[in-house]
Amino acid sequence: MKSKAPLLLMEQMIMLLVFAFAAALCLQAFVKSDNISRRSEARDRAATLCQNIAETIRANGGDAGEALRTVTGQCLAAEDGSFEARFDGNWNLIEAGKSLGVGDQYYFAWTNEIDSEVPGLGKAEVYVESVAPADGEITRIFELEVAWQEEVDGSGG
Repeated sequence: MKSKAPLLLMEQMIMLLVFAFAAALCLQAFVKSDNISRRSEARDRAATLCQNIAETIRANGGDAGEALRTVTGQCLAAEDGSFEARFDGNWNLIEAGKSLGVGDQYYFAWTNEIDSEVPGLGKAEVYVESVAPADGEITRIFELEVAWQEEVDGSGG
């Protein structure tokens, strides 16, 4: 009578391979869902931040820099006349003098006044950009355009 041990061992190895394959697929799905969740959370935070800044700009009568400072606690002036605030990957404010490390996740909140070409109408854009840790690619994850009324003098110009 022959022993059935080799057949039993083969069945167990096949089952082990099936379970290992299923575990690998599940792990891949969990990692992908975690990445989607992180992107969604970043987009939600960016949307809330942009909305708060936009409403503060309107309340301040168009002072984009002061609105950014009021909402975030930071306002760094850029060379092109826009203003920014810097955040790390956990949305903690980065101090103004601190240099940004390579390979880390960063978010930048920007305000930029734009010409509306309509007397008495002020406009600004508010947006948040993400800097990817792997390649440094910059992606705009949320943006808003805000408008407010300004006083115009009665002389027609």
